Amino acid sequence: ARALTPQTAETDAIRFLVGTQSLRYDNQIHIIDFDDENNIINKNVLLHQVGEIWHISTSPADKGVLATCYNKTSDSKVMTCAAVWRMPKELESGSHESPDDSSSNTQTLELLCHLDNTAHGNMACVMWEPMGDGKKVISLADNNILLWDLQESSTKAVLSSSAALEGKGQLKFTSGRWSPHHNCTQIATANDTTVRGWDTRSMRQIYCIENAHGQLVRDLDFNPNKQYYLASCGDDCKVKFWDTRNVTEPVKTLEEHSHWVWNVRYNHSHDQLILTGSSDSRVILSNMVSISSEPFGHMVDDDELSDQEDQHQEEKIKEPLQDSVIATYEEHEDSVYAVEWSSADPWLFASLSYDGRLVINRVPRALKYHILL
Repeated sequence: ARALTPQTAETDAIRFLVGTQSLRYDNQIHIIDFDDENNIINKNVLLHQVGEIWHISTSPADKGVLATCYNKTSDSKVMTCAAVWRMPKELESGSHESPDDSSSNTQTLELLCHLDNTAHGNMACVMWEPMGDGKKVISLADNNILLWDLQESSTKAVLSSSAALEGKGQLKFTSGRWSPHHNCTQIATANDTTVRGWDTRSMRQIYCIENAHGQLVRDLDFNPNKQYYLASCGDDCKVKFWDTRNVTEPVKTLEEHSHWVWNVRYNHSHDQLILTGSSDSRVILSNMVSISSEPFGHMVDDDELSDQEDQHQEEKIKEPLQDSVIATYEEHEDSVYAVEWSSADPWLFASLSYDGRLVINRVPRALKYHILL
């Protein structure tokens, strides 16, 4: 497996979706519900009969709707296609009851629509408009950016605009991220060693970070609290942090992994917490506090401090806190292709390795209280 996503419209229950990659069997989407009070994982399986799943993403507005990119073989050619699906009604929200006999009642996804890519090439990913009503998605297909309007309860996708990468050679997008800032009018894409920003209204390029990494860029993520900050990671084993207003140099570089870094994710609530997953089979949780929205720690109101404390506090405020690696998780025995934070619990995250192992972890308690208190 290499496709993982949190359920973004569900903020009450901790839920992740995993897509399988099997050549021999029907592929599946596993709905993973985590009951954190009792530390129990419940799993429901949905059949995804169209092919192995390379990417999965969920609607920000509708708990039951998701998109997948999957392989399809026709005329001995393999195409990566994309489609939007609905899960059965009874599975839409997180339940703590696992079905009694999971083998007999495997259900199937309902196809809402295909994102037709016959003219555009192989789909790399599908991104939903972050704050939207679930009607706007962008897909990246080879060297094309396609903006779709999902109409009529998502059963029809209309291509509303597109843009193409121009240049020499076989240009192909590897991944992209839709920015939650600027009224959701910007996306960032990765192709080869380059990171580009695009305005979704004009479909024009707004910035370009050439040679962002020494080798292929694998993934991107936006800081949820600082509008110009973007993280990238790639095959040069590095994670880099950029201010998109000045792209000549990264603001910070992390060099903790010993192989390709497949995934980088900012915590949605505390942007100093950064998760990365790599083919060195490790997940690393870093504290990038110096470039976070609270570089000097949690601000305290002056009125709350006594004189003595006041002096101490002033000394402390002068310098930003130190960046550090908080923890390295080594529960995986294979390449970690995906890491994701839960949408419901900011202290909880999941990681997925190629051998199909999903691991759920928490931010260390001491650090959690250090951030909160």
